[in-house]
Amino acid sequence: MKLGRSIKVIFILVILITGGFVFWLYTALHSPVSHSSANRYIVIEQGSTSNGILEVLGAHDILQAPLATKIYLRFFNRDAKMEAGDYKFPTPISPIEVINQLKHGKRRTKSLTIPEGWTRFEIAKRIAKAFPVEPLMSEKGVLALMDDTSLIQEIDSKSENLEGYLYPTTYQFELGTHPKEIIAKMVQQFKSVWQPQWDSLALETGRTKREIVIIASLIENESKIDSERNLVASVIYNRLEQGIPLGIDATNVYIAKLLGRWDGIIHKSDVEVDHPYNTRRILGLPPGPISSPSRTAIEAALHPAQTDNLYYVLNVQANDGSHYFYSSATEFAKGKADYQRWLAGQRDN
Repeated sequence: MKLGRSIKVIFILVILITGGFVFWLYTALHSPVSHSSANRYIVIEQGSTSNGILEVLGAHDILQAPLATKIYLRFFNRDAKMEAGDYKFPTPISPIEVINQLKHGKRRTKSLTIPEGWTRFEIAKRIAKAFPVEPLMSEKGVLALMDDTSLIQEIDSKSENLEGYLYPTTYQFELGTHPKEIIAKMVQQFKSVWQPQWDSLALETGRTKREIVIIASLIENESKIDSERNLVASVIYNRLEQGIPLGIDATNVYIAKLLGRWDGIIHKSDVEVDHPYNTRRILGLPPGPISSPSRTAIEAALHPAQTDNLYYVLNVQANDGSHYFYSSATEFAKGKADYQRWLAGQRDN
């Protein structure tokens, strides 16, 4: 009888202890606790052990039930895989929520916005500043990476650099991403934007893919109004057909950037310089793109409006970046005179 009672008591004690343990474990794992690290990133390095991760979290007061967590991982969730990454843990948070968050490795990312019409010079400067790497790479170092034309051999075998093929948009990259990877992604984005049917459209205009990109880069700099870009394209095509210099000021700006002397103003020397990109002096297209064109600029280059226009002048009355277009030199001279009077007034003010 005594033995039976003893067994019963032991059995009851085991149940109570087990129940108490389960209750403690469940409560410890599922009870949210507050911490002071909610606004900082906690870095879990690649190759960290489970114990190492728990120590890091404990040091930041994010994990305040280390024993319960170790028991859970050791005996109840041995297959749990905690990934390296950069994490932000909200407050309050429970240990089980921490573990679940760690199952999805997440690296901190940073936005990189490349505006339409930027040259490789501006792009290199932004990349070098936004994504520093070890050893430190300067703007010139990033620019040198943009000479890797192997990335565009199937698109443009004549190019000497990646100008025109670094697609302008907003990207997300992990912190520490090497500029070489960023550049490759931008070129890949250009390839994704370029539609297969555009190859045949380029042939219909009598232009190569490279020439279309050159024309698109000119359009990108000449007008920011999508609805009139095909009109700008028509002026470019009409001038090319009639053997008239394009006279696009953006190419003179590009020359100044190539020569490292751009100060925000087009000087007389920039206009008169003997240079293959000077469309005031040469006939035909410049030897390469002068910026990164957007999809709408490329589409305008492929679909020029059918007009007789040879000139355009900024519409200062509208003050929205749009232009007046002319087929007559006489009418253009009047429009240009009006623009110059307005410009002189702006300078006096």
